[in-house]
Amino acid sequence: QVQLVESGGGLVQSGGSLRLSCAASGTIFTMFAMAWYRQAPGKQRELVARTITGGSTKYADSVKGRFTISRGNTRNTVYLQMNSLQPDDTAVYYCSSTRFGPLVEGASPDYWGQGTQVTVST
Repeated sequence: QVQLVESGGGLVQSGGSLRLSCAASGTIFTMFAMAWYRQAPGKQRELVARTITGGSTKYADSVKGRFTISRGNTRNTVYLQMNSLQPDDTAVYYCSSTRFGPLVEGASPDYWGQGTQVTVST
């Protein structure tokens, strides 16, 4: 059973930084894609950033230039460095992974973490 565990959320002031971490366990395979989504109260879950095997990345327009996704040296770990945080970034952030490629845009990832709260105060 694959499990994703996130950490690193919390409360930060506007303009501050946080680093989210996610580790997947329960599989010997390297996930083709790992991503971060977020869901703010009353809004739909949205893709924040995604990285696939080989290094290609994709970012939501709202976070480009502020957030950086990277994979760790340990298999199936992923990080999200979030800089210049704004109140609009407040949400529950979810780590996700997709086992095999190619990705189908709009398709749901195979696995999800339980989410970690990020709150940005003014």
